[in-house]
Amino acid sequence: MARILLGVSGGIAAYKALEFARLATRGGHAVRVIQTADAQRFVGAASFEGLTGAPVLVTEWERDPARGAFPDQEQPTHEPISHLELVRNADILLIAPATANTIAKLAGGLADNLLTSAALAATCPLVVAPAMNHHMWEHAATRANVATLRERGTVIVDPGVGALGSRGEWGSGRLAEPADLLAAVEALVPVGPRPWDGLRVLVTAGGTREPIDAVRFVGNRSSGRMGVALAEEAAALGARVTVVAANVALPRSPVITWRDVESAAELEAICREEFPACDVLLMAAAVADFTPVDPQFGKLKKSGRDALRVELQPTTDVLSALSAMRSAHQTIVGFAAEHGAGALDYGREKLARKRLDAIVVNDVSAPGVGFDAVENEVTVVTAHAEHHVPRTTKAAVACAILDVVSELRVTQGTRA
Repeated sequence: MARILLGVSGGIAAYKALEFARLATRGGHAVRVIQTADAQRFVGAASFEGLTGAPVLVTEWERDPARGAFPDQEQPTHEPISHLELVRNADILLIAPATANTIAKLAGGLADNLLTSAALAATCPLVVAPAMNHHMWEHAATRANVATLRERGTVIVDPGVGALGSRGEWGSGRLAEPADLLAAVEALVPVGPRPWDGLRVLVTAGGTREPIDAVRFVGNRSSGRMGVALAEEAAALGARVTVVAANVALPRSPVITWRDVESAAELEAICREEFPACDVLLMAAAVADFTPVDPQFGKLKKSGRDALRVELQPTTDVLSALSAMRSAHQTIVGFAAEHGAGALDYGREKLARKRLDAIVVNDVSAPGVGFDAVENEVTVVTAHAEHHVPRTTKAAVACAILDVVSELRVTQGTRA
Protein backbone atom coordinates (compact mmCIF):
# COMPACT_ATOMS: atom_id res chain seq x y z
CA MET A 1 0.00 0.00 0.00
CA ALA A 2 1.02 3.60 -0.55
CA ARG A 3 2.17 6.34 1.79
CA ILE A 4 0.02 9.33 0.86
CA LEU A 5 0.91 12.85 1.94
CA LEU A 6 -2.33 14.85 1.82
CA GLY A 7 -2.09 18.62 1.57
CA VAL A 8 -5.24 20.56 2.45
CA SER A 9 -5.51 24.23 1.57
CA GLY A 10 -8.12 26.75 2.69
CA GLY A 11 -11.39 26.16 0.90
CA ILE A 12 -14.82 24.97 1.90
CA ALA A 13 -14.20 21.76 -0.07
CA ALA A 14 -11.75 20.77 2.69
CA TYR A 15 -14.54 18.66 4.16
CA LYS A 16 -14.12 16.30 1.19
CA ALA A 17 -10.47 15.79 2.18
CA LEU A 18 -11.76 14.14 5.36
CA GLU A 19 -13.68 11.61 3.28
CA PHE A 20 -10.60 11.02 1.14
CA ALA A 21 -8.54 10.32 4.26
CA ARG A 22 -11.20 7.90 5.47
CA LEU A 23 -11.32 6.04 2.14
CA ALA A 24 -7.55 5.92 1.82
CA THR A 25 -6.92 4.57 5.31
CA ARG A 26 -9.75 2.07 4.92
CA GLY A 27 -8.03 0.94 1.73
CA GLY A 28 -4.86 0.17 3.65
CA HIS A 29 -2.86 3.28 2.77
CA ALA A 30 -0.81 5.21 5.30
CA VAL A 31 -1.77 8.90 5.32
CA ARG A 32 -0.12 12.01 6.75
CA VAL A 33 -1.76 15.44 6.47
CA ILE A 34 -0.38 18.94 6.05
CA GLN A 35 -2.91 21.75 6.44
CA THR A 36 -2.48 25.40 5.64
CA ALA A 37 -3.48 27.80 8.40
CA ASP A 38 -6.56 28.81 6.41
CA ALA A 39 -7.58 25.16 5.94
CA GLN A 40 -7.97 24.85 9.70
CA ARG A 41 -10.71 27.48 9.56
CA PHE A 42 -12.81 24.90 7.68
CA VAL A 43 -11.71 21.54 9.15
CA GLY A 44 -9.81 20.99 12.38
CA ALA A 45 -6.63 18.96 12.74
CA ALA A 46 -8.24 16.64 15.27
CA SER A 47 -10.58 15.24 12.62
CA PHE A 48 -7.71 14.28 10.33
CA GLU A 49 -5.67 12.92 13.24
CA GLY A 50 -8.57 10.73 14.29
CA LEU A 51 -8.88 9.26 10.80
CA THR A 52 -5.20 8.81 10.00
CA GLY A 53 -3.75 8.03 13.41
CA ALA A 54 -0.96 10.52 12.77
CA PRO A 55 -0.29 14.11 13.81
CA VAL A 56 -1.23 16.95 11.47
CA LEU A 57 1.30 19.66 10.69
CA VAL A 58 0.63 23.28 9.75
CA THR A 59 3.88 25.24 9.97
CA GLU A 60 7.58 24.56 9.60
CA TRP A 61 8.14 25.77 13.14
CA GLU A 62 6.16 23.14 15.03
CA ARG A 63 7.70 19.85 16.13
CA ASP A 64 6.41 16.74 14.39
CA PRO A 65 5.75 14.15 17.12
CA ALA A 66 6.11 11.40 14.47
CA ARG A 67 9.41 12.85 13.19
CA GLY A 68 8.28 12.65 9.56
CA ALA A 69 7.28 8.99 9.77
CA PHE A 70 4.01 7.63 8.38
CA PRO A 71 1.80 5.41 10.54
CA ASP A 72 3.38 2.25 9.06
CA GLN A 73 6.97 3.38 9.73
CA GLU A 74 9.29 3.46 12.69
CA GLN A 75 10.29 6.93 13.76
CA PRO A 76 13.87 8.03 13.16
CA THR A 77 16.08 8.60 16.16
CA HIS A 78 16.87 12.18 15.18
CA GLU A 79 14.68 15.24 14.69
CA PRO A 80 14.48 15.72 10.89
CA ILE A 81 13.38 18.79 8.97
CA SER A 82 9.66 18.17 8.69
CA HIS A 83 8.87 19.11 5.09
CA LEU A 84 11.92 17.26 3.77
CA GLU A 85 11.30 14.11 5.77
CA LEU A 86 7.60 13.93 4.95
CA VAL A 87 8.10 14.05 1.19
CA ARG A 88 11.11 11.73 1.40
CA ASN A 89 8.87 9.09 2.97
CA ALA A 90 5.82 9.78 0.79
CA ASP A 91 4.98 7.76 -2.32
CA ILE A 92 2.75 10.58 -3.54
CA LEU A 93 1.68 14.10 -2.59
CA LEU A 94 -1.98 14.98 -3.17
CA ILE A 95 -3.15 18.55 -2.62
CA ALA A 96 -6.93 18.53 -2.27
CA PRO A 97 -8.49 20.98 -2.25
CA ALA A 98 -5.99 23.17 -4.05
CA THR A 99 -7.16 26.77 -4.00
CA ALA A 100 -6.36 29.30 -6.72
CA ASN A 101 -3.87 30.89 -4.34
CA THR A 102 -2.05 27.62 -3.64
CA ILE A 103 -1.99 26.75 -7.35
CA ALA A 104 -0.46 30.16 -8.11
CA LYS A 105 2.21 29.55 -5.47
CA LEU A 106 3.01 26.10 -6.86
CA ALA A 107 3.27 27.47 -10.41
CA GLY A 108 5.56 30.26 -9.19
CA GLY A 109 7.75 27.93 -7.15
CA LEU A 110 6.96 29.70 -3.89
CA ALA A 111 7.67 28.01 -0.56
CA ASP A 112 6.03 30.31 1.96
CA ASN A 113 4.34 27.67 4.10
CA LEU A 114 4.86 24.04 5.03
CA LEU A 115 2.65 22.71 2.23
CA THR A 116 4.27 24.66 -0.59
CA SER A 117 7.74 23.92 0.84
CA ALA A 118 6.92 20.21 0.82
CA ALA A 119 5.63 20.43 -2.76
CA LEU A 120 8.81 22.15 -3.92
CA ALA A 121 10.97 19.51 -2.23
CA ALA A 122 8.91 16.54 -3.44
CA THR A 123 10.45 14.07 -5.87
CA CYS A 124 7.41 11.79 -5.67
CA PRO A 125 4.42 12.29 -8.01
CA LEU A 126 2.44 15.46 -7.31
CA VAL A 127 -1.34 15.44 -7.79
CA VAL A 128 -3.28 18.69 -7.58
CA ALA A 129 -7.07 18.77 -7.27
CA PRO A 130 -8.34 22.33 -7.77
CA ALA A 131 -11.44 23.64 -6.02
CA MET A 132 -12.73 27.20 -6.23
CA ASN A 133 -15.48 29.45 -7.54
CA HIS A 134 -16.09 28.99 -11.25
CA HIS A 135 -15.04 32.57 -12.06
CA MET A 136 -11.71 31.94 -10.36
CA TRP A 137 -11.27 28.56 -12.10
CA GLU A 138 -11.97 30.07 -15.51
CA HIS A 139 -9.74 33.12 -14.99
CA ALA A 140 -6.84 33.33 -17.43
CA ALA A 141 -4.30 33.49 -14.60
CA THR A 142 -5.55 30.25 -13.04
CA ARG A 143 -5.66 28.56 -16.45
CA ALA A 144 -2.07 29.62 -17.12
CA ASN A 145 -0.90 28.40 -13.71
CA VAL A 146 -2.58 25.02 -14.20
CA ALA A 147 -1.02 24.72 -17.67
CA THR A 148 2.39 25.43 -16.15
CA LEU A 149 1.94 22.68 -13.59
CA ARG A 150 0.83 20.21 -16.25
CA GLU A 151 3.91 21.00 -18.35
CA ARG A 152 6.09 20.16 -15.34
CA GLY A 153 4.47 16.76 -14.97
CA THR A 154 1.97 17.55 -12.23
CA VAL A 155 -1.20 15.47 -12.48
CA ILE A 156 -4.27 17.71 -12.38
CA VAL A 157 -7.55 16.16 -11.29
CA ASP A 158 -9.91 18.58 -12.99
CA PRO A 159 -12.82 19.90 -10.93
CA GLY A 160 -16.36 18.96 -11.79
CA VAL A 161 -19.44 21.01 -12.56
CA GLY A 162 -22.15 21.43 -9.98
CA ALA A 163 -23.33 23.40 -6.98
CA LEU A 164 -20.55 25.56 -5.53
CA GLY A 165 -19.84 26.84 -2.04
CA SER A 166 -21.53 30.18 -2.56
CA ARG A 167 -25.28 29.97 -2.15
CA GLY A 168 -27.11 29.70 -5.46
CA GLU A 169 -23.94 29.41 -7.57
CA TRP A 170 -23.46 26.64 -10.09
CA GLY A 171 -20.57 25.96 -12.43
CA SER A 172 -17.10 24.49 -12.81
CA GLY A 173 -14.68 24.47 -9.90
CA ARG A 174 -16.24 21.78 -7.72
CA LEU A 175 -13.62 19.51 -6.12
CA ALA A 176 -13.53 16.00 -7.61
CA GLU A 177 -15.22 13.36 -5.47
CA PRO A 178 -13.03 11.61 -2.88
CA ALA A 179 -13.39 8.20 -4.56
CA ASP A 180 -12.15 9.71 -7.84
CA LEU A 181 -9.21 11.32 -6.04
CA LEU A 182 -8.27 7.97 -4.53
CA ALA A 183 -8.52 6.28 -7.94
CA ALA A 184 -6.15 8.89 -9.38
CA VAL A 185 -3.68 8.33 -6.55
CA GLU A 186 -3.83 4.53 -6.81
CA ALA A 187 -3.29 4.70 -10.57
CA LEU A 188 0.02 6.50 -9.94
CA VAL A 189 1.34 4.43 -7.05
CA PRO A 190 0.32 0.79 -7.57
CA VAL A 191 1.89 -1.97 -5.54
CA GLY A 192 5.09 -3.21 -7.17
CA PRO A 193 6.77 -2.35 -10.49
CA ARG A 194 4.84 -2.27 -13.76
CA PRO A 195 6.09 -3.55 -17.14
CA TRP A 196 5.91 -0.19 -18.94
CA ASP A 197 7.34 1.96 -16.14
CA GLY A 198 9.40 4.71 -17.74
CA LEU A 199 7.97 4.37 -21.24
CA ARG A 200 6.46 7.41 -22.94
CA VAL A 201 3.44 6.59 -25.09
CA LEU A 202 1.77 8.92 -27.59
CA VAL A 203 -1.80 8.06 -28.60
CA THR A 204 -4.02 9.78 -31.13
CA ALA A 205 -7.77 9.36 -30.68
CA GLY A 206 -11.05 10.51 -32.20
CA GLY A 207 -11.74 11.96 -35.62
CA THR A 208 -10.62 15.22 -37.18
CA ARG A 209 -13.05 17.83 -38.49
CA GLU A 210 -12.13 19.87 -41.57
CA PRO A 211 -14.04 23.17 -41.68
CA ILE A 212 -16.28 24.11 -44.61
CA ASP A 213 -17.41 27.28 -42.88
CA ALA A 214 -17.85 28.48 -39.32
CA VAL A 215 -20.46 25.81 -38.50
CA ARG A 216 -20.06 22.96 -41.03
CA PHE A 217 -17.24 20.48 -41.43
CA VAL A 218 -16.10 17.33 -43.21
CA GLY A 219 -15.62 14.64 -40.60
CA ASN A 220 -16.18 11.03 -39.61
CA ARG A 221 -17.97 9.03 -36.92
CA SER A 222 -14.97 8.14 -34.77
CA SER A 223 -15.74 8.64 -31.06
CA GLY A 224 -12.19 8.08 -29.80
CA ARG A 225 -13.17 5.05 -27.67
CA MET A 226 -10.41 2.84 -29.08
CA GLY A 227 -7.72 5.46 -28.58
CA VAL A 228 -8.88 6.23 -25.04
CA ALA A 229 -8.91 2.51 -24.20
CA LEU A 230 -5.34 2.19 -25.47
CA ALA A 231 -4.26 5.21 -23.44
CA GLU A 232 -5.85 3.91 -20.24
CA GLU A 233 -4.34 0.44 -20.63
CA ALA A 234 -0.89 1.88 -21.37
CA ALA A 235 -1.14 4.08 -18.26
CA ALA A 236 -2.17 1.03 -16.21
CA LEU A 237 1.03 -0.69 -17.41
CA GLY A 238 3.03 2.23 -16.01
CA ALA A 239 3.62 4.33 -19.12
CA ARG A 240 3.54 8.10 -19.16
CA VAL A 241 0.79 8.72 -21.70
CA THR A 242 -0.13 11.71 -23.83
CA VAL A 243 -3.31 11.66 -25.92
CA VAL A 244 -3.82 13.92 -28.91
CA ALA A 245 -7.61 14.02 -28.80
CA ALA A 246 -9.47 15.02 -31.95
CA ASN A 247 -12.98 16.02 -30.91
CA VAL A 248 -13.23 13.42 -28.15
CA ALA A 249 -16.10 13.82 -25.67
CA LEU A 250 -15.38 10.90 -23.34
CA PRO A 251 -14.41 10.78 -19.64
CA ARG A 252 -10.72 11.53 -19.11
CA SER A 253 -8.28 9.93 -16.71
CA PRO A 254 -6.32 12.49 -14.71
CA VAL A 255 -3.13 10.41 -14.98
CA ILE A 256 -3.07 10.98 -18.75
CA THR A 257 -1.99 14.21 -20.46
CA TRP A 258 -4.60 15.43 -22.96
CA ARG A 259 -4.00 17.73 -25.91
CA ASP A 260 -7.13 18.71 -27.82
CA VAL A 261 -7.23 19.36 -31.55
CA GLU A 262 -9.91 19.71 -34.21
CA SER A 263 -8.38 19.47 -37.68
CA ALA A 264 -5.83 17.22 -39.36
CA ALA A 265 -3.38 20.13 -39.53
CA GLU A 266 -3.67 20.73 -35.78
CA LEU A 267 -3.22 17.03 -35.08
CA GLU A 268 -0.14 16.95 -37.29
CA ALA A 269 1.41 19.94 -35.52
CA ILE A 270 0.94 18.49 -32.03
CA CYS A 271 2.14 15.03 -33.10
CA ARG A 272 5.30 16.47 -34.62
CA GLU A 273 5.90 18.26 -31.33
CA GLU A 274 5.27 15.23 -29.10
CA PHE A 275 6.62 12.39 -31.26
CA PRO A 276 10.40 12.79 -30.80
CA ALA A 277 10.15 12.17 -27.04
CA CYS A 278 7.86 9.13 -27.21
CA ASP A 279 8.83 5.45 -27.23
CA VAL A 280 5.56 4.13 -28.63
CA LEU A 281 3.12 5.78 -31.05
CA LEU A 282 -0.41 4.38 -31.27
CA MET A 283 -2.04 6.22 -34.17
CA ALA A 284 -5.69 5.36 -33.50
CA ALA A 285 -7.29 8.64 -34.65
CA ALA A 286 -9.32 8.74 -37.84
CA VAL A 287 -7.51 11.57 -39.62
CA ALA A 288 -9.34 13.09 -42.58
CA ASP A 289 -7.73 12.35 -45.96
CA PHE A 290 -9.11 15.54 -47.50
CA THR A 291 -9.84 19.08 -46.34
CA PRO A 292 -11.74 21.96 -48.01
CA VAL A 293 -9.54 24.18 -50.15
CA ASP A 294 -11.19 27.44 -49.18
CA PRO A 295 -13.06 27.26 -45.85
CA GLN A 296 -15.28 30.26 -45.22
CA PHE A 297 -14.79 32.45 -42.17
CA GLY A 298 -18.52 32.99 -41.62
CA LYS A 299 -21.57 30.82 -42.25
CA LEU A 300 -22.50 29.97 -45.84
CA LYS A 301 -26.12 30.91 -46.50
CA LYS A 302 -28.57 28.57 -48.19
CA SER A 303 -30.69 31.35 -49.69
CA GLY A 304 -30.02 31.96 -53.38
CA ARG A 305 -28.13 28.69 -53.83
CA ASP A 306 -29.18 25.76 -55.97
CA ALA A 307 -26.12 23.74 -54.94
CA LEU A 308 -22.95 23.95 -52.91
CA ARG A 309 -19.71 22.63 -54.33
CA VAL A 310 -16.83 22.08 -51.94
CA GLU A 311 -13.41 21.54 -53.46
CA LEU A 312 -11.20 19.24 -51.39
CA GLN A 313 -7.46 18.83 -51.27
CA PRO A 314 -5.40 16.04 -49.65
CA THR A 315 -4.22 16.43 -46.08
CA THR A 316 -0.73 15.44 -44.98
CA ASP A 317 -0.24 11.73 -44.35
CA VAL A 318 0.64 12.31 -40.70
CA LEU A 319 1.58 8.71 -39.95
CA SER A 320 3.99 8.48 -42.89
CA ALA A 321 5.52 11.82 -41.94
CA LEU A 322 6.14 10.66 -38.37
CA SER A 323 7.50 7.31 -39.52
CA ALA A 324 10.03 9.12 -41.71
CA MET A 325 11.43 10.92 -38.65
CA ARG A 326 11.48 7.93 -36.29
CA SER A 327 14.38 6.89 -34.10
CA ALA A 328 15.63 3.34 -33.58
CA HIS A 329 14.03 3.02 -30.13
CA GLN A 330 10.52 3.93 -31.32
CA THR A 331 7.66 1.53 -32.03
CA ILE A 332 4.91 2.74 -34.37
CA VAL A 333 1.45 1.21 -34.65
CA GLY A 334 -1.03 2.35 -37.29
CA PHE A 335 -4.75 1.69 -37.63
CA ALA A 336 -6.76 0.90 -40.74
CA ALA A 337 -10.55 1.03 -40.60
CA GLU A 338 -11.67 -0.79 -43.74
CA HIS A 339 -15.08 -1.67 -45.15
CA GLY A 340 -15.65 -5.14 -46.56
CA ALA A 341 -13.41 -7.48 -48.55
CA GLY A 342 -9.71 -6.83 -48.95
CA ALA A 343 -9.17 -5.22 -45.54
CA LEU A 344 -6.20 -7.38 -44.57
CA ASP A 345 -4.55 -7.01 -47.95
CA TYR A 346 -4.75 -3.24 -47.64
CA GLY A 347 -3.43 -3.42 -44.09
CA ARG A 348 -0.38 -5.42 -45.17
CA GLU A 349 0.31 -2.93 -47.96
CA LYS A 350 -0.04 0.01 -45.58
CA LEU A 351 2.26 -1.67 -43.05
CA ALA A 352 5.07 -1.91 -45.60
CA ARG A 353 4.49 1.42 -47.35
CA LYS A 354 4.46 3.47 -44.15
CA ARG A 355 7.30 1.52 -42.49
CA LEU A 356 5.24 0.58 -39.45
CA ASP A 357 5.93 -2.04 -36.81
CA ALA A 358 2.29 -3.10 -36.67
CA ILE A 359 -1.07 -2.13 -38.08
CA VAL A 360 -4.46 -2.79 -36.51
CA VAL A 361 -7.05 -3.65 -39.17
CA ASN A 362 -10.76 -3.67 -38.45
CA ASP A 363 -13.70 -4.12 -40.80
CA VAL A 364 -16.21 -1.42 -39.88
CA SER A 365 -18.84 -2.95 -42.16
CA ALA A 366 -19.62 -5.50 -39.43
CA PRO A 367 -22.55 -4.35 -37.25
CA GLY A 368 -21.79 -3.27 -33.70
CA VAL A 369 -18.03 -2.81 -34.06
CA GLY A 370 -15.74 0.01 -35.08
CA PHE A 371 -16.81 3.64 -35.00
CA ASP A 372 -18.69 4.83 -31.90
CA ALA A 373 -19.26 1.27 -30.63
CA VAL A 374 -18.18 -0.21 -27.31
CA GLU A 375 -16.90 -3.40 -28.97
CA ASN A 376 -14.40 -4.12 -31.71
CA GLU A 377 -12.89 -6.98 -33.70
CA VAL A 378 -9.45 -6.53 -35.19
CA THR A 379 -6.42 -8.22 -36.67
CA VAL A 380 -3.02 -6.93 -35.60
CA VAL A 381 -0.65 -7.34 -38.55
CA THR A 382 3.14 -7.28 -38.15
CA ALA A 383 5.91 -8.16 -40.59
CA HIS A 384 5.98 -11.76 -39.39
CA ALA A 385 2.59 -12.55 -37.89
CA GLU A 386 -1.12 -11.77 -37.78
CA HIS A 387 -2.94 -11.74 -34.44
CA HIS A 388 -6.72 -11.95 -34.72
CA VAL A 389 -8.69 -10.52 -31.79
CA PRO A 390 -12.30 -11.78 -31.83
CA ARG A 391 -15.14 -9.43 -31.05
CA THR A 392 -14.81 -8.11 -27.50
CA THR A 393 -14.72 -4.85 -25.57
CA LYS A 394 -12.38 -2.13 -26.76
CA ALA A 395 -10.55 -2.34 -23.45
CA ALA A 396 -9.80 -6.02 -24.12
CA VAL A 397 -8.77 -5.20 -27.69
CA ALA A 398 -6.43 -2.53 -26.32
CA CYS A 399 -4.80 -5.09 -24.01
CA ALA A 400 -4.26 -7.46 -26.95
CA ILE A 401 -2.70 -4.69 -29.05
CA LEU A 402 -0.35 -3.67 -26.26
CA ASP A 403 0.69 -7.31 -25.79
CA VAL A 404 1.82 -7.31 -29.42
CA VAL A 405 3.66 -4.02 -28.86
CA SER A 406 5.48 -5.53 -25.87
CA GLU A 407 6.53 -8.52 -27.99
CA LEU A 408 7.73 -6.23 -30.75
CA ARG A 409 9.85 -4.17 -28.38
CA VAL A 410 11.49 -7.31 -26.98
CA THR A 411 12.23 -8.46 -30.53
CA GLN A 412 13.60 -5.02 -31.40
CA GLY A 413 15.84 -5.12 -28.35
CA THR A 414 14.09 -2.16 -26.72
CA ARG A 415 12.37 -2.05 -23.36
CA ALA A 416 8.98 -3.71 -23.06
